[in-house]
Amino acid sequence: MIVSASYKTDIPAFYGSWFRNRLAAGFARVTNPYGGKPFTVGLDPEAAEAFVFWTRNAEPFLDTLETLATQRRPFMVQVTVTGYPRALERSVIDTGRAVAQIREMARHFGPRTVVWRYDPVLITDLTPPDFHARTFAALAQDLAGAVDEVVLSFATIYRKTGANLRRLEREAGIAWRDPEAEEKRALLARLAEIAAERGIRPTLCAQPDLLSPGLAPAACIDVTRLSGIADREIGGREKGNRPGCACAESRDIGAYDTCPHGCLYCYAVGRPETAKRKMRAHDPDSEFLFPPDGRTKT
Repeated sequence: MIVSASYKTDIPAFYGSWFRNRLAAGFARVTNPYGGKPFTVGLDPEAAEAFVFWTRNAEPFLDTLETLATQRRPFMVQVTVTGYPRALERSVIDTGRAVAQIREMARHFGPRTVVWRYDPVLITDLTPPDFHARTFAALAQDLAGAVDEVVLSFATIYRKTGANLRRLEREAGIAWRDPEAEEKRALLARLAEIAAERGIRPTLCAQPDLLSPGLAPAACIDVTRLSGIADREIGGREKGNRPGCACAESRDIGAYDTCPHGCLYCYAVGRPETAKRKMRAHDPDSEFLFPPDGRTKT
C-alpha cells in the first residue's frame, strides 16, 4: 500500500515528530472523516511500499526524508509553491526559500523525487490572470532543471473554501470569482505552454473537463514515478479520491482542519483559527494525529 501524508494537512511542516514516532512504531491510527470510525495504517516496510508527502515547507522534515532514503524506502514529495500575496496565504514560507528547498531535495534525493504544485489557481483582485502568468513564469524559470512536472488545477469552491473567501471579501474588500470554463482553459493552456518551454511537464489535477492539448491528467499518487524512484515495481490500482482523479490507491494518515498555514482557498480547513487551536493541542506521542474523541493522549 502507498501511504499519503497528507493531502488533508501539512505533516512535513507541522507534524514531523508525530510521523517519526509512528514510523518507529510501525503503524498509525486514523479517524475516518466520514463516520468517525478509527482504522490502522501499517507503516513498516511490509505494509507501506512507498510514501507520498504533501507540503509547503519540507525543511523541518529533511532528516526524516534522509532516514527513509537511507533505509531505501521510496518516497516522493509534492511541494506547493504559488507566490500568492499574504492576504491569501498568511503563513507559508517565502517563495525563494521554498524554491531553494525543492532544488536541494532534487539534488540530494534525485530529480524525480519532487513534484511542483501550482494549485489551486485562484482569481481575485490580487491574483488576476496576468498575475498568474507572470508569477508562474518566474517560478518555472527558477525551478527549471530541478523538477520535471508541475501539477495545476483551478480552485474548486467547496463549502469551506467559499466561506473563507466570502469572509475575505467582507473583511478585507478583496473580491474573488470563479471563472467560466472557457476562461479557465485559456489560462491553464497559457501556463502549460510556459512550463513546457522550461522543460517541465504540465499536468492537471482531477479536472478532465479543463484539459487541453499539451496538458495531461495528473496522477498525484503516481505508481510510475514511485516505481522509477524505487527501481522496482510499486503496486497500486487506479482509485481516485473524487471524480476525475487519476491517483493510485493509497491510505492517507492526515486529518482535516489541522493545517495552520492559513491559505484561505484551502478545501481542508474551515477556519484557520481552528487549525491553530488544534495544532497547539496536538500530542506527538499519540497513535492518532488527532484522536477521534479529541483527547491529546492515547
